[in-house]
Amino acid sequence: MAALFSPIREFFKKGDLVLLSLCLLASGYGLLLVFSATRYLNSNRPIMVQALAVVLGVAAYMLLTMVDFHLFVEKNWKYILAFNVVFILLLLTPLGEDYNSGNLNWIHIPGFPVDMQPNEIVKLPFILLLSLQITKIQEQERDISSLPSLIQIGGHTIFMLGLIAVVCGDMGMCVVYMVIFAFMAWASGVKLRWFLLVGGGLILTVVILWLFVLPETSLWTDYRIMRFRVVFDHDLDPQGRGFQQTRSILAIGSGQLFGQGYLQGDYTQSDYSHTLPARHTDFIFAVCGEELGLIGCVLLLLILGAVVLRCIWVGRHASSPFDAYVCMGVAAMLLIQITLNVGMCLYILPVMGLTLPFISYGGSSIITLFAAMGMVSSAKARTLPSWLRD
Repeated sequence: MAALFSPIREFFKKGDLVLLSLCLLASGYGLLLVFSATRYLNSNRPIMVQALAVVLGVAAYMLLTMVDFHLFVEKNWKYILAFNVVFILLLLTPLGEDYNSGNLNWIHIPGFPVDMQPNEIVKLPFILLLSLQITKIQEQERDISSLPSLIQIGGHTIFMLGLIAVVCGDMGMCVVYMVIFAFMAWASGVKLRWFLLVGGGLILTVVILWLFVLPETSLWTDYRIMRFRVVFDHDLDPQGRGFQQTRSILAIGSGQLFGQGYLQGDYTQSDYSHTLPARHTDFIFAVCGEELGLIGCVLLLLILGAVVLRCIWVGRHASSPFDAYVCMGVAAMLLIQITLNVGMCLYILPVMGLTLPFISYGGSSIITLFAAMGMVSSAKARTLPSWLRD
């Protein structure tokens, strides 16, 4: 019996209980919003699945806290890379589903309680592998800003982006991977000139395509391009590609300062699914704005911001560069998803199909997020005492 409870005692001794508490606080907030957003379905299944995912996520958090990821990834990086590729390619089998979203994102296994989203799950081994690459380059005393080093870490990232773009067609997730790479590269010491060169080149390319190339092609009215166009002109297609975001800002605006009241939102509690589309997933921030108002939205963002800052704090106190880069990658993942989701709901960014971390409904998303936090907690468990730090 003592041997059974020994790992649990070890977790409470070394694990990051502050981070776990913040994650549970965010998830609890999310459960309240998911319950409200799914009442019109007259089914308890969504809230039960979400609650089960939180329980499994906490178990994953505790388990992964005990793992030495540097040692594990160093010994098994080939298998981890193979897992990433094979898992995404499974979407091309009969198990792959798109659920009319336009993106092939889900794996449905008959009898399994939740669907899995490979490009969501693969973010974690991607962060681990990229951390190992950067660490190895620095251990060999090679300049991380040199062209060969950038080709090495950039090639890995471009390969993953290409795989996701071709198999899934999920541009939103590609943006997430790009930002993770950029944050980790910046944390590792890549010179500012590379960010200016690559970023400037991308911006120039987009401007040229937007002004001179796309309007002359049939792609100008493609649904992916239209998602961007309606952001700049809200009157362009309000009943089509702009419908979801138009409803979102109407719901948020109707909440004003204190909201219409929990379980009282006109759009949220409507029986019609088109009144506020995807209200329990992509547009759950609109539910918060309508029912809890500006105060509720600010509180939500403060909680999520505290999770991000805690990840960065752990990274700054990590005992090894590898752990520091892992923490920075996880913080970047959270930060970009929060930014894109909230920007989408406020109609200042295009719809990219990204959920709000810890808040939106999604079993695989919740478990993946807690697993990512477990990786950060693992770094915290191996933090050097203050008298040994440089």
